[in-house]
Amino acid sequence: MTVILLALGAACCLGLGFVFQQAAAQHAPMKDFLSVRLLLDLVRMPLWLAGIGLMVVGMALGAMALGMGDITLVEPLLATNLLFAMALSRRLTRQRLGRSGWAGLWLLAGGVTAFIVAGRPQGGQRSADHLWQWLIMGMVLGIALLLAAVAKRERVHVSLEAALLGVAAGLIYGLQDALTRISGEHFSEGGWAALFTSWQPYAIVVLGVLALVLVQSAFESAPLRLSLPALTAAQPLAGIACGVGFLGDQLQVTPAALAWEVTGIVAVVAGIVLIGSHPAMPPGSGRRESVRELQPH
Repeated sequence: MTVILLALGAACCLGLGFVFQQAAAQHAPMKDFLSVRLLLDLVRMPLWLAGIGLMVVGMALGAMALGMGDITLVEPLLATNLLFAMALSRRLTRQRLGRSGWAGLWLLAGGVTAFIVAGRPQGGQRSADHLWQWLIMGMVLGIALLLAAVAKRERVHVSLEAALLGVAAGLIYGLQDALTRISGEHFSEGGWAALFTSWQPYAIVVLGVLALVLVQSAFESAPLRLSLPALTAAQPLAGIACGVGFLGDQLQVTPAALAWEVTGIVAVVAGIVLIGSHPAMPPGSGRRESVRELQPH
């Protein structure tokens, strides 16, 4: 229960933080798209700093949940951040949930419940095969970088661009969660000395900056409903892949359990898409006119 409460608290902070970040990022100059300079522009905006503060608290709570529980349990719960984002957006836009909103809510909540109940995720012995671990991490990171490269091409439509960047950022956040879990194990076994002499904490920082640039570029270029659902769907998929692939997490593999697990994941993704496309999600201004993009502010 403690792990569940920590994960839901993390999801709440992340969801609210994403709304604040997008509201600020849409006013950043597009000339800094997919550049670290974008963060230097955003850091001068109080609303963006508030969003980052909430995200940091959410990541800290998520790290605590990952330290106490299994990534295959925590990741689906973190996906509920979209519910909290929608709750804030609904209050700001005064939109009713309607059929699609309620359907998305129940699909997301029911999908998470079905996956956890059917899969019964539990920890196991972390894989000693470092080659397999590097292969999975390389695949996740490689796919994320490939999607970001495709999004950077000028011919990509703005809505597809934002979705690709959202998926890329979500994959990196899922990988970051897996490394956070390993870092927590190092700290439990050997304290601060073991933590800072391992490479994972430094990789977490690098991945965090990379994901931040990707997600802020997505928020800057298009409405929140085009990027946040993609991010929210990709993160648990990457986290579960890492958890089962090399962290030793185990799921029930009976035919009935597998059927419910797949059904739960499909329901989660469908719910995320429905909630993300709901009118209550802030539309933002999207990409601005080229003349305004180049104006100093």
